[in-house]
Amino acid sequence: MTEVAAASARVADHLRRAILAGEIAPGEWIRQEEVAERLGSSRLPVREALRILEAEGLTEHERHKGARVPSLTMHEVDVVYRMREQLEQLAISESIPHLTSADVRHLAELQGRIEALPKGDDAAVADFLELDREFHLSSYTGCTIDQLTSSVTRLWNSTAHYRRTFVTLTGPGRRWVINAEHRLLLDAISRRDVVDAERTLAGHIRRTRIELGKHPEIFTR
Repeated sequence: MTEVAAASARVADHLRRAILAGEIAPGEWIRQEEVAERLGSSRLPVREALRILEAEGLTEHERHKGARVPSLTMHEVDVVYRMREQLEQLAISESIPHLTSADVRHLAELQGRIEALPKGDDAAVADFLELDREFHLSSYTGCTIDQLTSSVTRLWNSTAHYRRTFVTLTGPGRRWVINAEHRLLLDAISRRDVVDAERTLAGHIRRTRIELGKHPEIFTR
């Protein structure tokens, strides 16, 4: 890896974490010179990092203005979740036959950590979101179709802010539903039951989509 490529990867990692953590909000512009100064980098690695993040669905480029985090409408988020319902069923069906016993144990360990998070603790939201993301994306690691897994990750990235806001708004009281659905999904994966896994996953995503639609305030720009 060249020096510029390594620097670009470091900048991309920094910005990716900031966007997924909500430190850079939808619609917010990312100024190359400010990022370069903050990270002690030249502008070239920052420019390359923004191209990486654009490919991942975390930023968008507007000519003559620069890069910013995409801001989606309520309808756009609804459509993205409907896309996820279809694509993630396909991803899980492609993944399950290739998951090892170690992969399944890893998923069970992640779910155990989710269930062990403090109840009624708003500070645990960030940990929950990180573990929830890892749980789902890890369940697709057996999928060998790169175009499919990259599309799924891009859709996850594009709605991360709205998922975070929703989880913060509704609080930990509804987490039991998520845990129950995760356990059903984990059971289907453990049994290598693709049909059950697809059905459980589709319902899991659909429920979140419907509940998001009940909170238009999330989408206030």
